[in-house]
Amino acid sequence: MYSSRRVAHVFPDSSFFSQLSSTRSIKNSLGLCHLKLRRLTLIAQPPCSKKHHPLSLPVNLSVLSLPYNLPAGEESKVRGRVVKGCVGFCSEASPATGGCTATMIDATAGSVRQQVSRLLRESLHVSLQPVAELDPSVVDVEPLVAICNPRFGDYQCNNAMGIWSKIRGKPSSYRNPNSIGQAIVANLPASTLIESATVAGPGFVNLVLSTSYIAQRLDQMLIQGIGSWAPVLPIQRALVDFSSPNIAKEMHVGHLRSTIIGDSLARMLEYCHVEVLRRNHVGDWGTQFGMLIEYLFEEFPNWEEIGEQAIGDLQAFYKAAKQKFDADPAFKEKAQQAVVRLQGGEQRYHVAWESICDISRREFDLVYKRLNVTLEEKGESFYNPYIPAVLEKLSEKGLIEESDGAKVIRIEGVEYPLIVVKRDGGYNYASTDLAACWYRLNVERAEWLVYVTDIGQAQHFDMWFKAVKRAGWLPVNDNDYPKAKHVGFGLVLGADGKRFRTRSSEVVRLIELLDEAKSRSMQGLVERGREGEWTAEELEHAAEALGYGAIKYADLKNNRLTNYIFNFDQMLDVRGNTAVYLLYAHARIRSIIRRSGKNIEELKQIGTITLDHENERQLGLHLVQFAEIVEDALAEFYPNILCEYLYNLSEVFTKFYSNCTVIGSEQETSRLLICEATSTVMRECFKLLGITPLERL
Repeated sequence: MYSSRRVAHVFPDSSFFSQLSSTRSIKNSLGLCHLKLRRLTLIAQPPCSKKHHPLSLPVNLSVLSLPYNLPAGEESKVRGRVVKGCVGFCSEASPATGGCTATMIDATAGSVRQQVSRLLRESLHVSLQPVAELDPSVVDVEPLVAICNPRFGDYQCNNAMGIWSKIRGKPSSYRNPNSIGQAIVANLPASTLIESATVAGPGFVNLVLSTSYIAQRLDQMLIQGIGSWAPVLPIQRALVDFSSPNIAKEMHVGHLRSTIIGDSLARMLEYCHVEVLRRNHVGDWGTQFGMLIEYLFEEFPNWEEIGEQAIGDLQAFYKAAKQKFDADPAFKEKAQQAVVRLQGGEQRYHVAWESICDISRREFDLVYKRLNVTLEEKGESFYNPYIPAVLEKLSEKGLIEESDGAKVIRIEGVEYPLIVVKRDGGYNYASTDLAACWYRLNVERAEWLVYVTDIGQAQHFDMWFKAVKRAGWLPVNDNDYPKAKHVGFGLVLGADGKRFRTRSSEVVRLIELLDEAKSRSMQGLVERGREGEWTAEELEHAAEALGYGAIKYADLKNNRLTNYIFNFDQMLDVRGNTAVYLLYAHARIRSIIRRSGKNIEELKQIGTITLDHENERQLGLHLVQFAEIVEDALAEFYPNILCEYLYNLSEVFTKFYSNCTVIGSEQETSRLLICEATSTVMRECFKLLGITPLERL
């Protein structure tokens, strides 16, 4: 049993742990046991591959590593992490430690809203004990916390009416929703976080944050870095599947949204200290390769001696092969036979396939380098060997059945079944996706699978998501982990409202789009006289940051589900909600700090922030809400939420700067630190959107 002396070092209340030490509930054993003492609930579950043990703990913790011995001489490593106001333990074998290290993360970690929620969760638990017998479900209610109208406060708790609907008409001390709200206020734990709490109307609890808390949180971020504000998510590893172009085809504007949106979501998850597997599920397997390989063999019998020069321009090569495939039945038959030989592993065909893939990858990498996007490729061919075994697993569960010569999975509520093996015995997208899902869950151990594709594929994902839930690979409850999410997006349109194409009705090559964005940005910089002030390298860097950033922001600021019109003039405008405007706004803040002549790093160490002016507090509050904006953007994967926050931040800063003199004022140190905090948050926003900030413009 754990010693009370050691355990008391982790938590501030040793009397609680004198009770805890006399309990045999904490053990790594079979069975499920609950212990509720002073509103702490420990659930010891049967060991699983990850050995997760959730611990509901609405109290403040100190960051501490604590060695102790586990029962029965087990040697493990236990790591605690706060999840939505709770601490979850994960244990892993660690013979080298000779015992166990328990690491507790400060419960003040995470977003401001998460901290407010912890206080409200404690208050709700106390407030609802008197009515627990009337409806046990109300005791474990989660706080409903939202940013509220500034006239009433900073945050609002909206639980009272929902609770009242459950206990109305039953005997209790509560007479209406307002009385429930009053109880929530009365039972709030003492905290430096909340300055005041009031009840309005039918039980709305309005909370005003302590101004000194906001200032201290800003000071803390400037010292510890903005990573200290990261929201705490209930997962450790996620996989984001995005971009995914087809080998042998050039990346075009249609790949823009998946690449930009997927990269931004991956960045947000990484900011939250989640390990992200950035997966590029390229189309590198299928009938088109038989066509390309057979064309290569016929046109260049000695292609192995010539090398890649035989293929030359891959796009022109593809068009020529496709034209022959459509016009020549004999060639078409040979191409189909070439697919069989390739998939059968014949060396000559495999070497040709690898050569085509390598040329294509190099072209993709040029685009990814410009966009500053990192991906790890695991294409369709990677999962192909896993398909037979995965389908066998599904067959054993009774999910696969024969239908008109094909093998299918029936999906409830869908007229047509999910085909997993075609009539000719070949595999398709569904069979590949199922194999990839199995691999990602069981080998890569991802807890969250995120697929970023156009919205036209929504039904496909919905069908195979339901299939794997039937198989038991994913839980039926969408709120449980592991889980999968399809992040769909709309089309990029031209000025005519139709799909964005060239004048010759061909898709727009992505590399050409980036070239034009950079060229236009360079022209704008030259027109503003920067050519005579900056070096060629500085001009090049700024033009790329402005041009590529403009394309990204113009996409990300829109609700991803909607179509949007691609317009260079609008996205490169220095006014309004554009990346160019925001990059200039950030550069102006950096200029203010430079003009002060002060060493901002020294000020961080010796100075403190005060928020006495109304506009100072308004800006400070907006800044400390950054983390929950990231949280909201990840809730349903909408990067436009972060874009809106960033634009509003620039507007709030403008009000502050217009009404609060910075350089030469009595509050110069504090206000310079506010400027630094603002530019720090803006830079992190740019980073999460994949945009490069500039120190001057």
